[in-house]
Amino acid sequence: QVQLVESGGGLVQAGGSLRLSCAASRLTFSIYSMGWFRQAPGKEREFVAGISWSGSYRNYADSVKGRFTISRDNAKNTLYLQMNGLKPDDTAVYYCVAARQARTLPNRSALGYDYWGQGTRVTVSS
Repeated sequence: QVQLVESGGGLVQAGGSLRLSCAASRLTFSIYSMGWFRQAPGKEREFVAGISWSGSYRNYADSVKGRFTISRDNAKNTLYLQMNGLKPDDTAVYYCVAARQARTLPNRSALGYDYWGQGTRVTVSS
């Protein structure tokens, strides 16, 4: 069974930075697009960023563009999300996801992903 394990969440002041990691196992990591979603208290789950299987294509939600960077290391089966300039509105549980089909571009819809991690909490204080 595919496992996605996130780490790196925590409490940070506004303007600070965090780097999330997602370790994947039992998945041919290098052929699947990956992504990050988040869900804030009382809000719908939303797309944050996606990256293609080779890393050559990336897409971002408008709300994080220019502040967050998604990357991956296929040799380590690990996905990353570098978050800079954090704002209180970024407070949420962040989920790592793996695409439903191999070699497809990252989808902004949650329906495009079959595998989800357990989430890591990010809290940004003002």
